[in-house]
Order: sequence, then C-alpha cells, then structure tokens
Amino acid sequence: MSRFLNVLRSWLLMVSVIAVGNTVQSFRDHSFLSQKLYTGTPDYVNGLQARTFGIWTLLSSIIRCACAIDIQNRTLYHITLWTFVLALGHFLSEAFIYKTAPLTIGVMAPLIVASEFLYRGHVNCSGSPSEEEELSDTCLRRGTLVMGTVLSDWFTCLSSQQNI
Repeated sequence: MSRFLNVLRSWLLMVSVIAVGNTVQSFRDHSFLSQKLYTGTPDYVNGLQARTFGIWTLLSSIIRCACAIDIQNRTLYHITLWTFVLALGHFLSEAFIYKTAPLTIGVMAPLIVASEFLYRGHVNCSGSPSEEEELSDTCLRRGTLVMGTVLSDWFTCLSSQQNI
C-alpha cells in the first residue's frame, strides 16, 4: 500500500476517534453544542437536538472508521466522501444561511476537516485513491468542479428557502 493511502487511513481513523468523543459529549451534556458550535442561537440547542447530532456524528464516525480499515472498497470510499460533503454543507449552511453557528474554532474545525478530505481524498477521477494512478491536475480540477457544482446547487436551493 502506498504511503499516501497509509496516511489517509490514519487520518480517517483519527477523525473517527475524535467524532466518537464528540458523540459522547453530545449525549452527556447538551450545553457542549451551544457553547462550542451553535453559539449564534444557543437557545435552539436542547437535549433532543444534541442527541440527534450525536447519533449523526457516531454514524459518520463508523463509516469513516470502516473506510480506514478497507480503503480499497470503492463503494465505502464514496459513502465516506459523502459524509464529508454533508458535514461541510451542514456547517456552511448553519454559519452563513441560518446564522446559528458563527465561525468560531468549534465550527472551523469540522469545516477544515471536511474540506481537507474532499481536497486530498478525491485523488483520481473515479473518486477513490489508487496506488497505480498519480495525482493529476486535470482529474483534481474535474473532481473539484463536480463537488463545487453539487455544493453550489445545494446552497442555491437552501438560500431560496432562507426563512425556514
């Protein structure tokens, strides 16, 4: 296995372990979310919302850990890619559309992690890393363009429903 894949696997495992910690914190004390993430409207955070966030984070953690174990599995890799797209979309919409999560370190951290995986993890045109293929600028641009189009369409749709 290439050095890049080993680093990517280790990084995914580290992100998964951190997410498990966030899950435990979400179940233990829901004020964690209002103090660290949703500081724009802390009164919106309640126990139910915190537990839902915790389950979502735990599911993402399990998927990312499974991908770290079996990174050659294309389907699992694509699902992992989408967990980062959803996380990026969620935190960007909460920060810029709904204004419930200002850009603090608690919001910037998941944005950086999701962006990093989408940038570095999208290595070849098929969307999964391969030892045989080199990182090509053309392929990276095409992958970034596709992700940018998906996110752009999603934010256009959300911004048209801004009062929800």
